[in-house]
Amino acid sequence: MQHSNKEQRAPYGILAVLMIGAFIAFLNNTLLNIALPSIMKDLDVDASTVQWLSTGFMLVNGVLIPTTAFLIQKYSVRRLFILAMTLFSLGTILAGFAHTFPVLLAGRMIQASGSAVMMPLLMNVMLVSFPVEKRGTAMGFFGLIMMGAPAIGPTLSGYIIEHYDWRMLFHVITPISIAVLIAGMVMLKDKKEPSNARLDFLSVILSSLGFGGLLYGFSSAGSKGWDSPYVYGTLIIGVIAVAAFIIRQLKMEKPMLNFHIYRYPMFALSSAISMVVTMAMFSGMLLLPIYVQTIRGISPLDAGLMLLPGAILMAVMSPINGKLFDKIGGKALALTGLAITVITSYYFSQLELDTTYTHLIWLYSLRMFGMSMVMMPVSTNGLNQLPSRYYPHGTAMNNTMQQVSGAIGTALLVTIMSNHTETRAKELAADAMSTAAASGAAQPTAEAAAQMKQQIMMQAMVDGINYAFFISVFIAGLAFVLALFIKRATQAEDIISRTPAEKTVERQVVNE
Repeated sequence: MQHSNKEQRAPYGILAVLMIGAFIAFLNNTLLNIALPSIMKDLDVDASTVQWLSTGFMLVNGVLIPTTAFLIQKYSVRRLFILAMTLFSLGTILAGFAHTFPVLLAGRMIQASGSAVMMPLLMNVMLVSFPVEKRGTAMGFFGLIMMGAPAIGPTLSGYIIEHYDWRMLFHVITPISIAVLIAGMVMLKDKKEPSNARLDFLSVILSSLGFGGLLYGFSSAGSKGWDSPYVYGTLIIGVIAVAAFIIRQLKMEKPMLNFHIYRYPMFALSSAISMVVTMAMFSGMLLLPIYVQTIRGISPLDAGLMLLPGAILMAVMSPINGKLFDKIGGKALALTGLAITVITSYYFSQLELDTTYTHLIWLYSLRMFGMSMVMMPVSTNGLNQLPSRYYPHGTAMNNTMQQVSGAIGTALLVTIMSNHTETRAKELAADAMSTAAASGAAQPTAEAAAQMKQQIMMQAMVDGINYAFFISVFIAGLAFVLALFIKRATQAEDIISRTPAEKTVERQVVNE
């Protein structure tokens, strides 16, 4: 009885330190979205290159998160937290002093290697700290903390970029991350029994080649074209390596990432829905800042303020959705949220050169309101079906697939935007020339020609962004169809761990 009471008492001190660390990692990620246009101008890079600051960050997360199930089982929370925050702090310092794009990207990837450990570590501690019937509420308040970062990030970023250099974004985070690291070293005292678990390096290599190849292929298509050998070559290598990685994990006695957990239907369904929604969500977070700053000329501060109501609404709704999940389950929430996401994504595909600021605020806020009903309830419902010993693998799998799908979705939709923009620019230029020739107008002056070229490029980019959002409508629609099959999950028996001999004995006992 004493042991049971001890297990039920949540380690709030550890949770608080972990949440602050994860909050800092999330804040840093959302800080950069508003800064992308400024970085493009300062470091002289285009949209398909600068998006690597987001997709590269997610790729490193996607490659390293599969190892977190092994790390959580082998090492203590304290040791992993200190490693994660040390790497994150070093990456932040490097990015803050970057004067070339490769150095900035390297800093971001070092940051990602730290943040990759933070989220699965926190999720696993929360899953084992709260019973199933209280988990929705607990995850809701966890969502409130995590959604606070998107609420603060864009506005803070806009203010800093408007008054200081974009590097100040990293300089502001550096002392906070170091303070959190010191707090973790002082407060976290847990120890772990020695474990003989070993990391399979071939699995790490296969996952890195697989996920890295897929992302590089999708990202490079925007600048090199889909018919480039670099594009389809890396995509083929990626597919083969991912297939080999999955086959190896299924055959291993102690896999790095346990794909057997997909035998649990609600977990498999929740994972698929989360992946599809993440593709739509991350792409929107990248496309909108490009539209409002590059095309509309809205200041970074006003761009951040535009995103603030939606982020606050998402944060406020997170604990409310957690309580609703405990009462009514995830299906009704997911269907409502996805219906809103589909509708708002369609309206985002109808942007004009003069779409009003107020219209953008309402539309983005409504989209965030819809997404707040999807991510946490769907993930929690899926994880609830897993036996407790598979929580590290479940959280690692969810985070891996969300990061990889988010990175691929962002790269794919930015590529679609870039390609469509280029095509539309040629079409609009040809139309303008044919119209001028038909009217017999005189040759325009150099200034008028430059003005016309700029107008054509602006309209072409709007069309490109609209087309990318239109594709995201179908992506969100796919998630809606999948959500129709959600059922309320109950924790399953540990069917995977039982050997055939154990199952035979169990059947004999039942027959007797």
